[in-house]
Formats: sequence, C-alpha cells, structure tokens
Amino acid sequence: MDYFVKSLGCSNAAKHDTIKMEKNPVYDLSPQEYNLKLADALKNIPEFQEPEWVKFVKSSPSKQRPIEDDDFWHKRAASILRQIYKNKIVGVNRLRTRYGSKKNRGMKPERFMKSGGKIIRTILQQCDKAGFTEIIKEIKGTREKRPGRKITDKGKKFMEDIQ
Repeated sequence: MDYFVKSLGCSNAAKHDTIKMEKNPVYDLSPQEYNLKLADALKNIPEFQEPEWVKFVKSSPSKQRPIEDDDFWHKRAASILRQIYKNKIVGVNRLRTRYGSKKNRGMKPERFMKSGGKIIRTILQQCDKAGFTEIIKEIKGTREKRPGRKITDKGKKFMEDIQ
C-alpha cells in the first residue's frame, strides 16, 4: 500500500486517510448501552462487591430517598470507569461534581449539591484492588499532572474488550 501511495506522490495527510482506525466500543456504543454491558461484566469480578451499607444510604444530600435500584453499585462503577477512561485523570471531587444534582429546598430556590463521596471512594478503591486504576500523586513544581486516578493497561484492555 505504501508503494501505491508513494508512486502517486500523495502527501502525508492522504496516507493517514488510508489507515483504518480500530473500533473502540467505549466511543462507538451509546453511553447507556455501553455502561449496562460494562456493569454486567463487572458483576463477574470478585473485587466489585456491593457493601451492605449501600441499601441504607442516599447517593447525594440532594436526594430524598435511599437508592432503590438493585444494580446501582455495578452501574455506578461502570459509569465511573468510563469517566476515568474518557477524561484520563479524575479525582473524587470531580466525580462528586459529575454525579451531583439540584436539591429541592422547599420554598427557597434550588441549589446544586455535590454527590456523596463515600460511594465514589469505595468504588475507586475496588478498581485499584482489581488493577483497573492506579493513584496518580501530584508532582511538586508542575501543574501538568493533577492528582487522581488513572486507568491502567489492564483496565483499558478490559473496557475495550466489552462488546
């Protein structure tokens, strides 16, 4: 193929157009469909066990009732893994903001509230134990690396193998 492209005298841009990109299910499937498939795959991993206390807690101070979905733990874990995959390095505080919502304060106007951090921290610890993520600490003197979690090669391979 290179010989054919070179003999035509094509530019580098034309060469890159002829290279086929690999399909990546993380981006190809709709987010909802992919998260459900990833949640089903996470159920088979022994590190991702739902703690007993999850049945009694709210997911955020803006919620009025505890979590009622039976598969909530695995769905939230799948969503968090996908966020880390997309955004490269993500910390607990950013995820709290991501999963937050508006609190109904009665007669007062609604106000945004961050999600609770315990559920997110526990899921990230389970991801670390399974080897899907690793902790990135801040390097003094540089602002390029922000602290948080980063997906490992094992986690990347696991997420890309979901069909």
